[in-house]
Order: sequence, then C-alpha cells, then structure tokens
Amino acid sequence: MSVDVLYFAWVREGIGKGQERVEPPAEVVTVADLIGWLAERPGYDVLTDTAKLRVAVDQVFVPLDTQLGAAREVAIFPPVTGG
Repeated sequence: MSVDVLYFAWVREGIGKGQERVEPPAEVVTVADLIGWLAERPGYDVLTDTAKLRVAVDQVFVPLDTQLGAAREVAIFPPVTGG
C-alpha cells in the first residue's frame, strides 16, 4: 500500500520536504504506527513528539489511533491556532 504523506509548517521545515509517497511495511496499521515508522528515518526526528502533531487522513482530522485502512493521503501538521 502506498500513501501520500503531506507535511505542513515546522514539520515540513524540519523534514525538508512538503510531501512524499511512501510504502510502509505491513505492520504499519494505524496513524501512530505510520508516524513512528517515519520518525525512525534519518532526518525525520521532528515527528518523535506526537503530542505536538495533528493528523488528517483523506482530509478528515483523526486521532493517532485511527486505522489507516485504504487511506490515500495522510497530512501531518502542528496544532492549528486561530486569531
């Protein structure tokens, strides 16, 4: 299964790219698993503190324990603030 991962704000700056297509291993079944798997890659340590991250799967905000299922897109970003 391949999934498009989008990075926003300081997450994008920390990783050095705005998006990529990845093919996680079969044991990656939740959003938290995906983030953990990505965080193990060189240069992705900005993802290690999941308390500072928000995620949307196929453009819907979800908790980290959400199953990836047939997700086509996962967006990772810091909490949104308003003004």
